[in-house]
Amino acid sequence: MFHKEGQKIILLTFFLVTTTVLLAQFYIEIPWLRWALQITALVVLILILQFFRNPKRNPIKNFDEILAPVDGKVVVIEEVEETEYFHDRRKQVSIFMSPVNVHVTRYPASGKIKYSKYHPGKYLVAWHPKSSTDNERTTVVMRTPKFGDILYRQVAGAMARRIVNYAEEGENVQQGEDAGFIKFGSRVDLFLPLDCAITVRLNQKVIGAKTCIAAAIERKDHED
Repeated sequence: MFHKEGQKIILLTFFLVTTTVLLAQFYIEIPWLRWALQITALVVLILILQFFRNPKRNPIKNFDEILAPVDGKVVVIEEVEETEYFHDRRKQVSIFMSPVNVHVTRYPASGKIKYSKYHPGKYLVAWHPKSSTDNERTTVVMRTPKFGDILYRQVAGAMARRIVNYAEEGENVQQGEDAGFIKFGSRVDLFLPLDCAITVRLNQKVIGAKTCIAAAIERKDHED
């Protein structure tokens, strides 16, 4: 199954690869050159297909857990000052996505979208400390039953040139649902309350809509 954001690119790539293979077969007489060109074209098609894959995930929804919004590796776990929306201290967990990871973004929790904003910006490498505030990015804030307001941020990397964000203010969303897509290398930052328990470690590989990132510590529920 492939993500809808990749449909046009997949069709165009398939057409170009098919054309290249056929032209090489009929017009290139040197065998090794013909095979090299055909194999290269097929490899490009395979890479495009694997990048836009969209494996079906059906998480068991749990208000007490924040699930990973994307597949990738945890590269940051620290307490920081969040300056765009909260303007206070938060626990930040950042997940780096390499080009071989699934690049679908999924809602980390169920709740109501309170804030959704796109920011144009630079294309620093995704692990750069300033990428979260300087790069092209989208910021989404959700009101959740157990964690109160949480923020996740899609951050473009050096290769990414388009972030797709489906979150709309006022919308009620469900944990694990498709929230967007980032094309070609990126990272997602989570900003969580200080009184939650982080359940992952640095360099741990996580799976979107499956791996628990944080668990709620017993607290008073928040209301809309």
